Amino acid sequence: MVMEKSESTGMGLQRNTSMQTRLTLKDLFQTDPSHSPIPPLNDNSIPSSKTEVILLKKISICKVLFDHSVMARNIVEAREFKRHTLLEISEFMKQEKTELSDKVLKELFTMFSVNIFRGLPPSNGDQIKKGIPPVAMESDEEKITYEPSWPHLHIIYDVLLKLLLHTEPKSLSKESFLDKAFVMRLLDRFDSEDRREREVLKTIFHRIYGKFTFLRSFMRKSVNNVFFQFIFESERHNGIGELLEIMGSIINGFVVPLKEEHKLFLMRVLIPLHKPKCLINYHTQLHYCMSQFVQKDCKLADVVIRGLIKFWPLTNCHKEVLLLGELEEVLEFTEETAFNKCLVSLARLLARCLSSSHSQVAERALYMWNNEHFVKLVSTNLTHMLPIVIAAIEKNMKHHWNVSIQEQTLSVKKMLENMNPELFQKCIQNLEKEESKADHLRKRREQIWKKLEIMATSTTPPSRPLIIKNNGNNGFVTSFMSIEVI
Repeated sequence: MVMEKSESTGMGLQRNTSMQTRLTLKDLFQTDPSHSPIPPLNDNSIPSSKTEVILLKKISICKVLFDHSVMARNIVEAREFKRHTLLEISEFMKQEKTELSDKVLKELFTMFSVNIFRGLPPSNGDQIKKGIPPVAMESDEEKITYEPSWPHLHIIYDVLLKLLLHTEPKSLSKESFLDKAFVMRLLDRFDSEDRREREVLKTIFHRIYGKFTFLRSFMRKSVNNVFFQFIFESERHNGIGELLEIMGSIINGFVVPLKEEHKLFLMRVLIPLHKPKCLINYHTQLHYCMSQFVQKDCKLADVVIRGLIKFWPLTNCHKEVLLLGELEEVLEFTEETAFNKCLVSLARLLARCLSSSHSQVAERALYMWNNEHFVKLVSTNLTHMLPIVIAAIEKNMKHHWNVSIQEQTLSVKKMLENMNPELFQKCIQNLEKEESKADHLRKRREQIWKKLEIMATSTTPPSRPLIIKNNGNNGFVTSFMSIEVI
């Protein structure tokens, strides 16, 4: 029975309007146009010449869609019958040794399109943007979204995987069964909220990338476009982690020396992916991609470090902890030449993290000093590094609220002092001079404010203008102290 021209019955099934009402849904699925039962595909008594006809009928049955929220008995029975039919096709695809005809392939891809490429419901992120409050959840398990049609959908994906495994690329590409449009629609499905669907899509997408070499460049560019839209427009996509996992496998296969296209991918896509607030959702996969680039070309360490510093969070402490861990691993593969290029900006960043009031950030920054390779890089550039971080170390020793942080800071301080005692003492003396100068300026400001307060509360006007001179070199003090009071 042909069911391509169909409309909704309002009962959860799309069916032919010319179907006689005396037929039940089970009859609809079990019969062909002559109302004779459709035999199973594994029936040995069927001539091989009729196998394709039976397969086409089975595929036609599986092009019927259901509303899985409808629990009427006849609908439930029909859904279950479709599931068994899909399992039968899946088993047949595993056993099939001969090449499938173009007619069968066309019907299979029609079945894939009808079932897989459906509309996605609005996600919680979309509802929040529209002002709709998210549904209150009692536990993390309840927050997981499941696709209602998954009992059918996962078998259809399994059929697609087996087809990709057992069919030659020429057979699937000669009639444009698997083309750029199909790949793009598969890519759109990565935004599904069902993690199970994203996982199987990841396997399928990677299988296509490995087998259909003529699509590789297009697939990379298409994934890049998803990343660009996520970074610079929406900052909302459910499948960024899975797409990065795919890209991690692809990067792992890049040959050295790296092509300019691949380096641009690092600079324009991977590094800016550290910007979104939801970094924690995909940081593990992103971290792997970044480390792969640095391992393949250690000269890129400078680019990666400066990129991390550029997108370093100012108020998100959890992101800081994540990025400090990533920074340490990048430094593991950093050579002295690359380290020298980003030394000053890196030292300033570490100094800020060392003295962070958030104990986890400060602890993670202090933990980096246990890394032998990092300490070796610091020791060879101590003249430039120590004057920048010494202030943060002394600040921690005197003022940090966490005792554990003070103890760890003391350990780092002793290590730096042992590297070059003479330089360390010189830096301490310079720091004391700067602190003394800052204290002097602070007292001077207090005196000036007292004079201004007295003048403001006095009923007698001043006999002459009060000119406050500034002899300091601090920019802030200069602008503040150059006040003429009349």
